[in-house]
Amino acid sequence: MFYNELRNEQARQIIDVEQVFSAYRAARTELEERFAGGMSWKEINGSTYLYRKVKGVSRSLGPKSEETDRAYASFHEGRERLRERVQRLVQRLDEMAPVNRALGIGRVPGVCARVLRQLDGGGLMGRAIDVVGTNALFAYERMAGVQVESGLLATGDVDLLFDARRKLKLTGDGMSSEGLLGLLRKADKSFASMGRRSYRAVNADGFMVDLIKPTPRDRFSTVGPASIGGGEDLHAVEIEGLAWLVNSPKHEVVVIDDRGYPLEMSVPDPRTFAMHKAWLSTRDDREPIKKKRDEGQARLVAQIVTERLPNLKFDSVDLSAVPLPMRRAAEALLPKPDEEEDDHRMEPKW
Repeated sequence: MFYNELRNEQARQIIDVEQVFSAYRAARTELEERFAGGMSWKEINGSTYLYRKVKGVSRSLGPKSEETDRAYASFHEGRERLRERVQRLVQRLDEMAPVNRALGIGRVPGVCARVLRQLDGGGLMGRAIDVVGTNALFAYERMAGVQVESGLLATGDVDLLFDARRKLKLTGDGMSSEGLLGLLRKADKSFASMGRRSYRAVNADGFMVDLIKPTPRDRFSTVGPASIGGGEDLHAVEIEGLAWLVNSPKHEVVVIDDRGYPLEMSVPDPRTFAMHKAWLSTRDDREPIKKKRDEGQARLVAQIVTERLPNLKFDSVDLSAVPLPMRRAAEALLPKPDEEEDDHRMEPKW
């Protein structure tokens, strides 16, 4: 077996963390959207007007009156209440972090977690970018309520699958020109591109971020942009076989980093992941050491799905578009039914 089931105290703590994190995200979103900017009074030609300013743009809400007085009071009182709620939830997450570490439920490496939080805050996670490769296992183990053996999780990079068909909209200030590389530098200022129009960035500790996208059916055509920002940003490299991961159903999963803090990760369906890894492990152009790792991860995720996620069936119609070579590669790695469980056995269980 490649994994261990969570202990009861670990499972309870994870559920509690997810509830607090969900409340925190909801409160932060409301604060940033409903109470963005500011509201103040302005004197103009001897009269007082109420103005709302959002992202540097001011507009008048009308002259001073009972209605604008109520609007002013409601805005400031509501914003203060919500700020206090966010602060209490922040304090609660800080209190839970050392408990999470003590219980061993903090799993995602810190630098990877910082990168993914920036992607989430920039409006990309689950919209234009999903996590694939080894780091996706952190989401699958959470979905199944298990912990995977550390040998299958070790990695010094994160693969980001870019869906160039999506309309991109970076949120926040100063990110649209630098794009993904700008977000990476917010996570760690030492991140730098490996070269002009490179698909890879690396930080001072050698941790790498790869931006990848599927090869189009017509190799002479281009589907969507290759980058998120301007000319200095990372440019996604096209890789064969990723189309099925891009088109796969997606799951947004709350995971916990090695410092004990939660974050959200978007990943392809674990069944598609297993089939893709199984297919990679059969390719002649794949490095032998990578093929062995691909096979191990394919078997792991197939086992998790079969034993822990019975609602996800490998023969489900939602996977009918997966190509035959990938299906055949996966069939060889799927756990086989135990023939000895047949009630019509002709021999004892020697």
